[in-house]
This record gives sequence, structure tokens and C-alpha cells, in this order.
Amino acid sequence: MSYKSDIEIARAAQKRPIQEIGDKIGIASEHLLPYGHDKAKVSQTFINSVQEKKNGKLILVTAINPTPAGEGKTTTTVGLGDGLNAIGKKAMVCIREASLGPNFGMKGGAAGGGYAQVVPMEDMNLHFTGDFHAITSAHSLLSAMLDNHIYWGNAADIDTRRVTWRRVVDMNDRSLRQITSSLGGVSNGFAREDGFDITVASEVMAILCLSKDLKDLEERLGNMIVAYRRDRSPVFARDIKAEGAMTVLLKDAMQPNLVQTLENNPAFVHGGPFANIAHGCNSVIATQTALKLADYVVTEAGFGADLGAEKFMNIKCRKAGLAPDCVVLVATVRAMKMNGGVAKADLGGENVEAVQKGCANLGRHIGNLKSFGVPVVVAINHFVTDTDAEVQAVKDYCGTHGVEAVLSCHWELGSEGSIDLAQKVVELADSGQANFSPIYPDDMPLFEKIETIAKRIYRADEVLADNKVRNQLKEWEEAGYGNLPVCMAKTQYSFSTDPNLRGAPTGHSVPVREVRLSAGAGFIVVVCGEIMTMPGLPRKPASESIRLNEAGQIEGLF
Repeated sequence: MSYKSDIEIARAAQKRPIQEIGDKIGIASEHLLPYGHDKAKVSQTFINSVQEKKNGKLILVTAINPTPAGEGKTTTTVGLGDGLNAIGKKAMVCIREASLGPNFGMKGGAAGGGYAQVVPMEDMNLHFTGDFHAITSAHSLLSAMLDNHIYWGNAADIDTRRVTWRRVVDMNDRSLRQITSSLGGVSNGFAREDGFDITVASEVMAILCLSKDLKDLEERLGNMIVAYRRDRSPVFARDIKAEGAMTVLLKDAMQPNLVQTLENNPAFVHGGPFANIAHGCNSVIATQTALKLADYVVTEAGFGADLGAEKFMNIKCRKAGLAPDCVVLVATVRAMKMNGGVAKADLGGENVEAVQKGCANLGRHIGNLKSFGVPVVVAINHFVTDTDAEVQAVKDYCGTHGVEAVLSCHWELGSEGSIDLAQKVVELADSGQANFSPIYPDDMPLFEKIETIAKRIYRADEVLADNKVRNQLKEWEEAGYGNLPVCMAKTQYSFSTDPNLRGAPTGHSVPVREVRLSAGAGFIVVVCGEIMTMPGLPRKPASESIRLNEAGQIEGLF
């Protein structure tokens, strides 16, 4: 049986004018700043006007460790949002925006899939409302002002060997990872080593997604460390007077984007920080606003629960004063089989034994999520190749861990296929079982915070860090940064730092390569193993197949 592609389904969507979508959640048309007929930004005036309203229930969607078999976290997020509306609940979806890099590389977009999508899909996966361009421009302005400051006398006494601020572009381009800038003579400045990250790895992106308003945004931008002096004292963005102009460039980007699902239900799509080097969640301002407008808000966090959910709980919720009422842990039978040792090419055949073996990864995530004091339900994202026996094996396994697993067919059927999941989520979210708490306090020493995550979430025996790393953490504590949360940057494919170590490994070590202070965003980045902040294109990038057809429609994006 053949199925329509995601883009074919999205193109056939019966979209409603964005003003109608706003009406559903009480946003009057004068508070919508339209970008065409099907997307709009929500004014800060409106956001300010709803702050005294009671919050709805917050539902986090996360997943097992990613595998090439696919998990469908965003698809489940959208499908659950539609399912909640289908059973008569007032629900919204909050997800991240898509980066151009993965779209033209190999990962693809971030709008869901099948009959559980947010539209307009093509716009969302391309330029959308220009937020990423604004972030790139604000970041680039700081880069230009930094080098210009050095050129015109260097009043801040910056040591050009210790400039830490890199440049960004929203594209996968490995040749820019390490460059030499300012070549060409005296008039071009002082030559130095430089490099590019992808825009989603910019601290500006993380700051935009954690800021509560423009004033908070400007203060955080000013707090970013861009370089060090010869005496190792930090130079902040405010020292070169960049934060004001950067805020001006980000003024519109701070406003959440309102779009709709295929079933015309409201969705905020806003922000998109890297899920490794940053916290991997949509913006705080979008989530907080949605909680004032809907009874249930469904959001997600990047990668598996060991990265995304852990950072959602320990960073986003801590910073924004949020508390989830229920967690949905997404898994697929295919991914269980891969964790059980089956090759991707052989996933089509029934293999209950491999499913049972691979469920160890799922069990580890269930235990971790429960440790935050939040009720958990497992969503089995259905694939047409799944057999009844394989699905039952996952359900039986989850039962032994005290949680229910619900089969959800939203990809194929939309809300009709996610009603069972929606009903279970409502039951858990309304039960009052949630007693959320991060797994470490603010005043715990930084290295102990790292150890807490490594031992409690990754089940590592130890954290390996040399004296340089340990002394750097102590210096930051003495400088007043000791109360910050830690943001672990490691492979998403394993609980360990070895991407090939699937399942639920124990007895491993977590080596810390370096630590970075994101003073504006408000967390310490802990780099474990090899983490790439500027991806490269694959041998055959998706961009080779993307084009406009004779009707002017986009082909090859999905």
C-alpha cells in the first residue's frame, strides 16, 4: 500500500485564515501580525495582557535515544495536540523552528509527519518569519563590533588570542569550522584564528529562547562573554556596547509565531536552540503564553530524554518557573529492535525477542523521568510493519516498570489515531500525581552537578576531568556563576559518550573535554566527547534533489 509523502499531505491541507486560529484561543486579530494568510506573530502587548491568567497543564513529549529507525517525537507532539482537541479539550502545541542546515543536509525538517503535521510545512522548514535570519544578523553584528573595537584602539584591552566569540551561519558548511579572519593587510584588522558554528548553536539563540521579555533579552545579551584580557578577566558584549543594537534586530523575533496543525488547531512554533550545546527547547515566552491560553499545552525537547528532557527539567523549567504535569515518552517497535541488535535493513520482519532485548533503553528512560516526580506514559508511535506480538511485548515491558504504553496511530490517522493517548494524558495530567523537582539544587557545586547527571541519568560510574577543567569550574564559582545549571553536550545516540553503545549501558565513564560559560543564557556547557557545532553535508545532500517544479511548487523538501 502506498502512502502520500509529508509534503503531498501538507499541500492538500485545508488551512483556515490565521485570524480564525487566533480566535480559537482568544487572540484578537489586532494582536496578530500576519505573515501572509496562514502564519502570524503575536504582539507583546497581548502577551503582557494575559500574564495574570491561570496556567493550563504542561505536557512534555520526549523520546528514547534516537536511532536511524526513527522515533517521531514531533509527529507525536502534533498528533497528541490534535487528539486532545478531538476529545473536547482546549489544547495547543509548542515546538521549535527548523534550521536550514538539516533541511538541506539529511535530517529533514521539524514540522511533524504524515497526518500529524504543522502547516505551512514548506514555510516552516525554510525562511518562515525570518527569526533565524534575525538571530544570525544579531550574532554577526556582535562579531563585527568586536573586531571593529579591536581595530579602533582596543579600549577594552582584549587579548586577540583569547577571543571566544565565533561567527554563525544557518547552513551546514564544514569548511568554515576553523578559519583565519582579517587577512589582507592593515586596513582589514588584526589577523586571528576564527570559526563558524551553525546558527542554532549560537548563544543568542539560547538567550532568545530563555528570555521573558525584551528587557530581559537585552540584559542577557550584554552578559555574554566574547573574549578575555591578558589577565584572564572576561570581556562582555556590554563592554563594546553591542546589546542595544542586537536587541533592536531581535525585536520581532522575540514574538511567538502562531500557525496551525492539519486539523486547524493552534500551534506556537518559536525558537530552536541546539539540543547538545544548548537546552534544545522552544522559547519560554511561547510556552508561558500558551499556558495562559489553553487548558493543555504539548511541547517537546530535543533528542532523547537523557539530553532533551533532562535539560527541559533542569534548565528551562528551573529558569522559567515551569513544572510539567505529565511526560509522554515516545518509542517505536523499530527502534526497540535496533536497540536489540537488528540491522536497519532487517527491521521489517517480526522479531519479538529483539524487541524485548531493546526495551532496556526504554526502561532506563522511564526510571529517569520518574525521578523528576512527574507521571509518565509511553507512546508507541505506530509503524505499519509493527506486529501485534511486538507491540504487546513493549506494553508488557512497560507494565513491569509501572507505566502504561499506549499505541498511537496519529501518523496514519491524525487525531482519530491518537485519542487513546490523549485520554491517558488527560488522566495523568489531571491526577495531581506530579510533584516536580529538578534533580540537583542551585547551590550544589558545579562539578557535583555534572556528577549527578552522569551517575543518575547516564548511570556512569565516574566523571573524568583534568585539573584544568576542575579549576575552571572553581574559578566560575568564585566569580558568582556557581548557581548556574549545567548543560551536558554529548552524543544523542547513547546514554554513554560512545554513540555505538546502545541499550542501557552501565559501568562506563563520562570524560569531560572542556567546559564553556554561557553567561548570557545562564548555564555552563559541559562538552563530553566529540561534539560538532557546525555540521557538514552528507555525501549526497538533500539539497541535490530540492527544486521548483513547473507549477512553482517545491519538490524534494520531503
